[in-house]
Amino acid sequence: MKKLSVSLSGHQTSVSIEPEFIEALREIARTRGRAVAAIIGDIDSARGTRNLSSAIRVWILQNKI
Repeated sequence: MKKLSVSLSGHQTSVSIEPEFIEALREIARTRGRAVAAIIGDIDSARGTRNLSSAIRVWILQNKI
């Protein structure tokens, strides 16, 4: 597990996530021309009661190119 730190709504937060998911998230962000933090912000706002790390993993699986 690695820690990924981002600023969400003006607050610093970090999530523990496997390095492979971090790389996949960065690849998706590059492909879409978006910042990783912006994508995580979108995931955060739509995740409901799921924890952020899990929501990121699911989102990556649903959006992997």
